[in-house]
Amino acid sequence: MEENAASVASEIGGAQMFTDEEVKEMSGFTICEDHVEIICGCTSHQYGDAVGTLRVFPNGDLEIACDCTPGCDEDKLTPAAFEKHSGRETARKWKNNIWVIADGEKVPVGKTVLLKYYNKTTKYGNGRSQTVRVGHRDEFVRCTVCGKRRRFRLRNKDECQVYHNALKDAKWKCSDTPYEKVACEDEEERASRRVYRGCSRSQTCKGCTSCVCFGCEICRFSDCGCQTCNDFTENAKN
Repeated sequence: MEENAASVASEIGGAQMFTDEEVKEMSGFTICEDHVEIICGCTSHQYGDAVGTLRVFPNGDLEIACDCTPGCDEDKLTPAAFEKHSGRETARKWKNNIWVIADGEKVPVGKTVLLKYYNKTTKYGNGRSQTVRVGHRDEFVRCTVCGKRRRFRLRNKDECQVYHNALKDAKWKCSDTPYEKVACEDEEERASRRVYRGCSRSQTCKGCTSCVCFGCEICRFSDCGCQTCNDFTENAKN
């Protein structure tokens, strides 16, 4: 009987995932306790190379932390989301478009051993899907001091709470951002990047049913006294 990916993942640590022979030519390869990391990238003809760090887990999960610009805070992106975020014109082919450096050359990640655990996950139907539906797109709040717009990610309840509080605060300013140190002197995210809002349907989506939520248990709060949350809580009771 074939061993499934979940049981394999429980027995393999980062140091055991790949042999030295398999990864000896790869640049930026790092072994961590429960996964491995490697420098990766995706090239857009318009924007150039977007560089990130690919994390490969024994259970088949793939995550990418983007470092396309000094101010980019995109983390835990799926490969498909990183491909879209980079501005790649021919998206939906991330196995070919996302590359790593091997023997001094850009090599598509799909032609390396890095996907062997991801392929096991696909085969046995275990682990998270790599096509994650985004229910809340990124939003922006304007600083009342400098007037610059700052991005807010809304991927979980905590992030939604932070955005919700900032939106209610009539005197919100850059320094109130809790997750990172942001000052009014810091550059505003350029306009060409603000069009990317985290929608799974289209990289330049201006709002659709895949990325815009008008109220759910993640982005509405029963202990909040604002009219929006009160209306949602009252409607939920009915």
